[in-house]
Order: sequence, then structure tokens, then C-alpha cells
Amino acid sequence: MREIVLVGERGQVVCECCQVADGFLTRLRGLLGRSRLDRGAGMLFEPGNSVHTIGMCFPIDVLYLDRDLTVLKVVQRLRPWRLSACRRAHVVLELAAGECERLALAVGDRLSASG
Repeated sequence: MREIVLVGERGQVVCECCQVADGFLTRLRGLLGRSRLDRGAGMLFEPGNSVHTIGMCFPIDVLYLDRDLTVLKVVQRLRPWRLSACRRAHVVLELAAGECERLALAVGDRLSASG
């Protein structure tokens, strides 16, 4: 699985170790089987416009992004065994719970990728 770095428009590192789930198996597995998601780590689902936390044992923050990596929707601290979606999204970013608040990420912010 390839990794990228995501940076916010104010220069803050949003996800320094972002795994890209762009294949059937990587998208199917996602974060399942992990006991936690560390600060600075995340998973980018491409394409994607919905997530579930069924079978997970920790909450996550979720960013729904368009094709230009502009934030369309922010869901903070999505608890296990929940569903969430954003019909207009093309990409979904899952981060550790609390990261959106810590990084002051909001609708309209644009991220950039490197790596």
C-alpha cells in the first residue's frame, strides 16, 4: 500500500503517514483489525463517499473531500458501529479522533498531497 503526506492550506501537516486505500482489498479491510490509530497517521479511501466503523474498537475523525482535496464535510469522533456518508465526496480521509479539532480543519479547507 502506498503512503503519502497530506498538508493543509495553512502549512500544517494533516497526515504524515497516510496510507492510500485505492484497491478492492485495501478498501475492504481499511482500519479493521487495528487497536488504535496514532496521531499523524491515517487512511485515504479513493474513490469513496462513505465509511463505517463496524467492527472497529476506537473512534475516528472523518474528512470528506472532493477531487481537488477540498473538505466538504467533517465528522469528529465517529464512534464504533456507526455509518457516515457525504454524497458529493470523491475521497474520504480517516484520522485519529481529535485530529480535526487539533488541526482546526474545517469545510472549505484544501489539502495537498506529496509522495
